[in-house]
Amino acid sequence: MKLQLLYNEYLNIKFNRKLQSGQTDCFEYCLCEDGSAELFFIARKDELFIEWAYELQPKDPNYTVNPDWKPVLSAFFKHLDVYDELILYYLLFTINATMSIVKINSFNAMNDFMKNYCFFQLAQLTDASRLNDEQRHQLRDFFFFFYLYAHPVNEETLYSFSFSGQDLVHTKTNIHMEHYFSIYHDYYSENLDKYRDKLFIAPHEINACKNLTMELLGSIEGKSTKLAMPPEEGLEFVLQLINDVDYLIHIYSENKATLFSIMRDFLSDNRSNPYRDHCFSTLLQNYVSYILYFKFDEIHDLVDYFKGTPLWCGMIINKIFTDAIFIQKIMKQNHIDITEYKNVIEFFDEEARRIYL
Repeated sequence: MKLQLLYNEYLNIKFNRKLQSGQTDCFEYCLCEDGSAELFFIARKDELFIEWAYELQPKDPNYTVNPDWKPVLSAFFKHLDVYDELILYYLLFTINATMSIVKINSFNAMNDFMKNYCFFQLAQLTDASRLNDEQRHQLRDFFFFFYLYAHPVNEETLYSFSFSGQDLVHTKTNIHMEHYFSIYHDYYSENLDKYRDKLFIAPHEINACKNLTMELLGSIEGKSTKLAMPPEEGLEFVLQLINDVDYLIHIYSENKATLFSIMRDFLSDNRSNPYRDHCFSTLLQNYVSYILYFKFDEIHDLVDYFKGTPLWCGMIINKIFTDAIFIQKIMKQNHIDITEYKNVIEFFDEEARRIYL
């Protein structure tokens, strides 16, 4: 499974880039009646990748006083209980939903952006050599938290996982998710006859689902080749900064005005389309994640650079504060009172004021 090819197609459809579809392995996108798009098996149009295990969702033990059943994979994972089993299923569904394309509205736009952004950033961190180990670990936890939060998942699932090195583990049982998902797919592939009333795909199709899930998990863990946003004319510098975190940190440390001038050049170019706007939002959140996360007061330099063009300054500030709530979390972690940053909040629009003031 070549995840980069599938990711390119994901962006192609999501942002209506109208590029010729590339060849992908096993799955292809099809539009749904509600305006969303999902991955189907190439050979058939009646089964979705995200729904193959839908009927396998464990019974919720929280509605039973004394659950009297065992997890399906209890023979392989001795410390797994029925509560854990349900949480691991939620994680599987969340990961598989990464490549779903939902119809955007005012209620889901921020969460959709944040989940996509965090997935992409998790795939970048291993190669970010200008961050030290502690910084990489901090950002990995930060991005993974919001990847789950923006799905969204329930609170119990949100706090059930952690990283051991690059391995994502279920904290309570220390089950490594790569191992669990491998056993999970193999079990149902090998016991298909037992689940014929719930499973409607063949063993080789379960294996294809396994390969894609493992690719997605590998990106989250930073074990796979990092993803890249595909090129577009006029976005060369923006995409270079997005696809190479080290370069972003380097040019900012050498001369921060270089980064700001790239932002200015983008705003002076009137060729707007959904993909270009997404790339610019991604660049601004990279500034939040890799610069302001570690030194929030750097925001003064951004305002100083753009205050001579208040329309652009307001546009940048409001996108930073309202496209995502990463900066809200950063301020909370560092006990920052935004009302003390008068030069920033003077550019807040109504939405930013509603959220932060």
